[in-house]
Amino acid sequence: MKNSIKAFLKSNRSVLAAAMLCAAGLSVSACSTAPKTNNPNGYPQGQVPSQAEQKSGYNDRELVTAISDHLGVTAESAASTLERLFKKQGRPVGYITGEEGGGALIFGAKYGEGTLWMKNGDTQKVYWKGPTVGFDAGAEVSRVFTLVYDLDSTEELFRRYPGVDGSAFLVAGMAVHYQRANGITLAPVRAGAGLRLGANVGYTSYTKKKPKGLGLLPI
Repeated sequence: MKNSIKAFLKSNRSVLAAAMLCAAGLSVSACSTAPKTNNPNGYPQGQVPSQAEQKSGYNDRELVTAISDHLGVTAESAASTLERLFKKQGRPVGYITGEEGGGALIFGAKYGEGTLWMKNGDTQKVYWKGPTVGFDAGAEVSRVFTLVYDLDSTEELFRRYPGVDGSAFLVAGMAVHYQRANGITLAPVRAGAGLRLGANVGYTSYTKKKPKGLGLLPI
């Protein structure tokens, strides 16, 4: 295991350096932003909806504005994407708004951080990382809006989620793919990422603490 880690570090040193710089940039931008007391839908966080509303999940009207504002896309594009997602997955019980940084030279790494917003009023800071595979090179920081399905509590989110083969697709100028583990489905949505669908191969690990030291390795 130690030898494989050393080999990975040696062959991907420049890529990891670029990715970690992006991760550092995410931390700086997060520190400079005042904490939100309301969720992106505008209602005070901690205001618990009725049991019926919690069970039904977020509806499309609640999410169109949230996606449009966070990803900087038109409401029409957000609505088109949600229509396809709702048709295949139904209503999400939560979503994650965040930013992701990564570097790649065929093989690379991604790091992200954001906030999980549950329909029941719960919130949780979230961090994620994972290896990427693609045909592009360089480093970038982008925004991500992840719909969350079949999650009963925030604690159940923190695990490794493999990407679902053949699930990546483009709609209305946005790239979407599915990740699944233990009956939980995540659907990350990225704007303007159509040429990076290959980067969705592999898995993503979600944690409640920021990776440090060897924890920064994307494997």
